[in-house]
Amino acid sequence: MNWPWLVSYFFGGVFAANAIPHFVAGTMGRPFQSPFAKPPGKGLSSATVNVVWGFFNAVVGYLLVAHVGAFDPRATTHILAFALGALLISIFSARHFGQFHGGNTPSRA
Repeated sequence: MNWPWLVSYFFGGVFAANAIPHFVAGTMGRPFQSPFAKPPGKGLSSATVNVVWGFFNAVVGYLLVAHVGAFDPRATTHILAFALGALLISIFSARHFGQFHGGNTPSRA
């Protein structure tokens, strides 16, 4: 097993998962936090910026998975590295963005 490949697949999962909220918010026409907002990661960026940022993240994720090493979707270590990256960035994002959107302390209906 070539461990640099696993690092690449881990970050491929990070970028792929990070693409989803930006691309979805942007295509829905909604502003969302991005690194380009003021302050970065807290302020809102336009829907167009989020579509472009989401697309960029998807491309980087694809390149890290499909063009580094020999990713095998049937290899448990490859999938676990990708899934761990996706899970960790998703949990981080949920906690970080939840503070702006009420997701960390949902109210009872």
